[in-house]
Amino acid sequence: MIDLKNPACQQQAMEAFFFGYQAFTAKPDEMLERRGLGRVHQRILFFIARYPQLSVKALLEVLGVSKQALNMPLRQLTEMRLVHSVASQADKRMRLLELTEEGARLEQALRREQVKLLERAFAEAGEAAVNGWLAVNQALASGGGE
Repeated sequence: MIDLKNPACQQQAMEAFFFGYQAFTAKPDEMLERRGLGRVHQRILFFIARYPQLSVKALLEVLGVSKQALNMPLRQLTEMRLVHSVASQADKRMRLLELTEEGARLEQALRREQVKLLERAFAEAGEAAVNGWLAVNQALASGGGE
């Protein structure tokens, strides 16, 4: 068990997290950079793929960003014909976001690289470690119990 009251253990845990995240994002970052895109664009593509016909309002909520922060990257994805928006049948004022065919191919290619890395790491770590990793990440996502 790691004692996070010990500064050496704190550094070890944080270093592992930083290097793990660096490995997780390295290949997708390269792929995105070739298109003039970044991680924010990948997050947008990922959540639109995960939740087809996601409203702009719902995307703002899931990303936890302001309209201003979302405006430019979403506009870039739209101009590059990776994302398009359609009017909701229920409320014509509401815009629903969908990936284009090219947007779906890009999102799948990015995700495929990350899934390959996770599959290798999960196979090496074993089921108990994977369950612990999922629990830690879910706790971090929910604010770590704060």
